[in-house]
Amino acid sequence: MTVRFGLVGTNWITDRLLSAAKEAEGFEAAAVCSRSLERAEAYAAKHGIPHAFDDMEAMAASGLIDAVYIATPNVFHAEQSMLFMRRGIHVLCEKPVASNGAEARRMIEEARKHGVLLMEAMKPTFMPSFKAIGRALPSIGKVRRYVGNYGQYSSRYDAYRAGTVLNAFNPSLSNGALMDLGIYCLYPAIYWFGKPLAVKASGVMLESGADGEGSLLLRYADMEAVAMYSKITNSYAPSEIQGEEGSILIDQISQPERVRIRYRDGREEELSAPQSEHTMLYELQEFVNLVREGRTESEINTHERMAVVLDVMDEARRQIGIVYPADSLI
Repeated sequence: MTVRFGLVGTNWITDRLLSAAKEAEGFEAAAVCSRSLERAEAYAAKHGIPHAFDDMEAMAASGLIDAVYIATPNVFHAEQSMLFMRRGIHVLCEKPVASNGAEARRMIEEARKHGVLLMEAMKPTFMPSFKAIGRALPSIGKVRRYVGNYGQYSSRYDAYRAGTVLNAFNPSLSNGALMDLGIYCLYPAIYWFGKPLAVKASGVMLESGADGEGSLLLRYADMEAVAMYSKITNSYAPSEIQGEEGSILIDQISQPERVRIRYRDGREEELSAPQSEHTMLYELQEFVNLVREGRTESEINTHERMAVVLDVMDEARRQIGIVYPADSLI
């Protein structure tokens, strides 16, 4: 069975998905939708996609697609996903899947109501080196601290400093450092260790109302997790899981590649697994496989996990003072 995809959003992340799709089994790019038909047709021609739309309702009703990949600004994720789910179309939605936890739960309700697959496109959890970390956790003994670190100076920040607020720093689109980068630090913590007992957050707010960087401390019964992220500075430090018998060092928490254990006695063990340079391949193949199997939820990026991550970010935003227009709709 081939899964016919519609694409919503014609940006660099969609380009990367299509590059990864060349290695995926059962994927077909059947249609693309953009705000202008001219842009949609140009994108379709560039990638050999047979159908172009400038109306999502029309694409959803066309009968040409089985699933949709949504890569629009965060603020539109919930509304657009539900539009397609109500038409019986499976949804792979870029992270964060919604602006807040309440939106995510409405999306989950719609998915279950219409019997379709809804999955957040949070790619690290499907990558071979990430899975190797999970298998190795018992080797480091009792885990006492997780540190997730992701600092990447935004390509849009120079424009911001010059006085132009582009989408990356526009809070009306539910954008900012926590939503765009911090989620990569939080998701593994909640994946491996579950929902925290308490959250403490701080951050640096920009004049636009978006956050430029921040830190979260998650408290658990017998350990703590730290998330550090920034769009206004670079960081070159790895992420780490510290256990009583050793520590796991992770080169990039957003897409783990080089992973190793350093034990207390000085030994080192390589955990890195061979994987494709097209790092979106693994999430895409998971989604396609689930559709082909008639399943409506991933056992890895579960509905509950994506909602809990957004709940934690909601509390962090409350403490930092990050407010989105979408919050007023709760």
